[in-house]
Amino acid sequence: MEKPIVLMKSREEGKGPAGASEGAAQLPTAAAKGEKEGQRPTQPVYQIQNRGMGSAASSSTMDPVVGQAKLLAPEKMKHSIKLVDDQMNWCDSAIEYLLDQTDVLVVGVLGLQGTGKSMLMSLLSANQPEEDQRAYVFRTQSQEIKERGGNQTSGIDFFITQERIIFLDTQPILSPSILDHLINNDRKLPPEYNLPHTYVEMQSLQIAAFLFTVCHVVIVVQDWFTDLIFLQNKAKRENFCPRNLKQMHVVIDKIMMHSHLKYKGTLSMLECNIFPGLPYDYLDTEVNLFLLPFADSDADDTFPRAAPGGGPLFSLLPGYKGHPSFQSLMAKLRSQIMSMARPQLSHTILTEKNWFHYAARIWDGVKKSSALSEYSRLLA
Repeated sequence: MEKPIVLMKSREEGKGPAGASEGAAQLPTAAAKGEKEGQRPTQPVYQIQNRGMGSAASSSTMDPVVGQAKLLAPEKMKHSIKLVDDQMNWCDSAIEYLLDQTDVLVVGVLGLQGTGKSMLMSLLSANQPEEDQRAYVFRTQSQEIKERGGNQTSGIDFFITQERIIFLDTQPILSPSILDHLINNDRKLPPEYNLPHTYVEMQSLQIAAFLFTVCHVVIVVQDWFTDLIFLQNKAKRENFCPRNLKQMHVVIDKIMMHSHLKYKGTLSMLECNIFPGLPYDYLDTEVNLFLLPFADSDADDTFPRAAPGGGPLFSLLPGYKGHPSFQSLMAKLRSQIMSMARPQLSHTILTEKNWFHYAARIWDGVKKSSALSEYSRLLA
């Protein structure tokens, strides 16, 4: 078997990589002549990783699979970084993790304070429910922050997975803790805002307008059913009752009936077999609603823990909770989110890096929006 020829990008001008002299001898005369004259090869040359080409290349009986080369994987993120800081300024550090390829999905989240947005985005992107929350890619509220009623996320946080899915975690909308911080710490407001509560409301509108422009999917998180929701976190057992579920769908559909958003037809709880035996036509119209129970609900036991003799009661059977486990539901939600359609966000097809520059322009346009400025003036 002839020795395989692998073209490698030279590290320095005029110098080939180590071991290239033997491979160069196998090149056709025309190709060698083209390289001497400084011509570029007709085929693209990628940065490749050598798989066993050292000793294996010298053997005439080399397995052809061993000598194959593969593209290096992009750098893996270990935690989220800032896309927009707490001063609402754009940050450029995320560009280092983006590639020049177009198959990308952008998922953003909106919600009130303490509804579990950061935890949800961590579980959708890179973490598992059984992991320590302190290791989540999006930092969740610590016990101290919960006790003093604070918020964890400020601005917009960015994380991209190896599957090339961008997740954007945002600060809570209409946050009382952000308003309290502005008032009690005498933070200077931008000159166009006179009152702190006006500034907090405008921040919420700016973030919402930004997400609806640069994301393929926007998840609205709520933990109780009074306002508009798409994902109800911390749902109770009665929320999973088919009759109550139907009422929730009707309410959302009536609220959103005049909206141009695609709020139904792309996510389904019935197709996940969460309600076995429930017919598909049970809901006249199924909106994009998904329910998640409390994350620690699996630790609760609805049956007595011990029998009269001291041993566990029904130790081999899990207690009935009225719904599947949190891990099971999160896995189903993650699967549906990752399979969402990826339509064009602009008039041209965007690569990951193009999207970053596009998002930067959109954020700048949102902050300078005349419509939002006029609304802010009316609030004052």
